[in-house]
Amino acid sequence: MDGDKPLLIVGFAGSLRKASYNKMLLNSALELLPKNAKLEILDLNGLPLFNQDLEFDMPEIVKWFKGKIREADALLIVTPEYNSSIPGVLKNALDWASRPYGDNSLDGKPVAIMSASPGMLGGARAQTNLRQILSSLNAYVVNKPEVIVNFANEKFDADGNFRDERAKVYIRQLLENLVKLAEALTANAKS
Repeated sequence: MDGDKPLLIVGFAGSLRKASYNKMLLNSALELLPKNAKLEILDLNGLPLFNQDLEFDMPEIVKWFKGKIREADALLIVTPEYNSSIPGVLKNALDWASRPYGDNSLDGKPVAIMSASPGMLGGARAQTNLRQILSSLNAYVVNKPEVIVNFANEKFDADGNFRDERAKVYIRQLLENLVKLAEALTANAKS
């Protein structure tokens, strides 16, 4: 965030599915970013299952993942909802990112969250669960606006383009609020 350097947001979706609505929603954020920000999208595919025995001898992909989070000025996490919660693949990624004790790459990180689901609730319960987890990891979650895309199967075209113009307004505002929070936290850390 030095002068003309854009603020780096690292984003990932808590889904491994190729045609994931949440991956599509994450990709839609690329065209809605504030001018002073850029988004780097990570794929959680390939992260091994969390194993506490490996905390001090982490697989290289886990070191890479934690490094990407550390390099980021902010995070954008997009989650599906499975059984009223976040999916295991996302919980697994958060466990790796926060371990071992004392090496939490999410500590103090500003985070925005979104969700999409073909159901009526749009992942709202998963967002509540994710907010609780991120709070316990000392991340700073942007509270408003909540971006909850219900009936997602009706809101993307055949090419995966997001077509909900009203929701795009909220996504743009969420990203602007994320950038403002990241800038405020950086300014506070320098003072």
